[in-house]
Amino acid sequence: MEEILLRLAAAGIRILPLAELTQHVVFERDGFIALVERRDNGFGQVGSAGLLVQEGFAALLQRDGQNWFVARGFEREATEAEAAALRRFSQDLRRAISGD
Repeated sequence: MEEILLRLAAAGIRILPLAELTQHVVFERDGFIALVERRDNGFGQVGSAGLLVQEGFAALLQRDGQNWFVARGFEREATEAEAAALRRFSQDLRRAISGD
């Protein structure tokens, strides 16, 4: 577990303290978040990454060739740089959790 936390810190990924979530941990970097399953011995499956907005989690979707962040009651177009940064965050989080 300590190795995972060190890899997360090295990647600039932090844990958001949300006590109401008992089955998952929320990880964040640069305004992007992802839920990760809690396990007795550490972490499990990594969920999809998205943008943290006031409404909660905004998923990255494609519409007519354009990237959009979408949540209930929220949507806005995502720039190519934002979409690329979100994908990097997701890859870095998966690598840090898995050790690959």
